[in-house]
Order: sequence, then structure tokens, then C-alpha cells
Amino acid sequence: MTNLPHDFNRLAEPKTEKKPAPFSLRLSFGERTRLEQDAGDKPLGAYIRERLFGKDAKPRKGTGKRPIKDQQALGRVLGALGRSRLASNLNQLAKAVNTGSLPVTPDTEKEIREACKAVTDMRDDLRRALGRNPEGGP
Repeated sequence: MTNLPHDFNRLAEPKTEKKPAPFSLRLSFGERTRLEQDAGDKPLGAYIRERLFGKDAKPRKGTGKRPIKDQQALGRVLGALGRSRLASNLNQLAKAVNTGSLPVTPDTEKEIREACKAVTDMRDDLRRALGRNPEGGP
């Protein structure tokens, strides 16, 4: 067995940067309510850091407490999903395709195209509701 320096294990360990401990602050219900109102759509922690440090406040990664950008678009999607039997119908179509029993008629093709458009419209509304560009960009 070779003699290794006694601090070999310490030197061999990967260096990980420790995160600072969180800071807690007790607020009354009224104080917290006021902070949340003043913060608007910003996460409360980001708002407090901004108020304390101004331009020197470093942003943190995260989605924020209210990622929904367009409530009406989200409502349209949820309403459409509630009214439709889209998942069931698509499942039946997939089963028919797999078994070879799907007759391809002009009506069938029209219904498949309508279902595809409905799925595309819902995808676009969801992207808008989440603040994303429906055409696929940021």
C-alpha cells in the first residue's frame, strides 16, 4: 500500500459550491397581502430582492408564481377539452388504423382533418396562455 498524502480524500472530492441558507421573515397577514399585491405577477421573492437591492438584484431562474399569460386562451382550451371526446375519438381512430378496419371515405378524411385542426388550435391556445409564440418561437 502506498502512502498517500493525508488530505488526498479532501483534494479528490469534487468542489461543490454551497448555496446560502434561506432567510425567513415573519409578516402579518396584512403585510404579506400588501407585498403580494405590490408584486403583481412577479414572484414574491424576486419582488422583495428588487425592492431591497434595486438594479443590483440578481434574477433567479424559475417560472414565476403566475405563468399563465392569457387566461382567455387557457379557458378556450379547457372548455374545448371538456366538450370534446377528442382523446376517445383519436384512440378509436388509432385502433382502427392498426387493425386495418378504417374505411377511408371523404367524410372520414374530413373528420380526421377537423380533429387535427382542433388539436392544433388547442396547442396554439395553450402556447399563448403560457406566454409562448404559437408559431413555435419563444
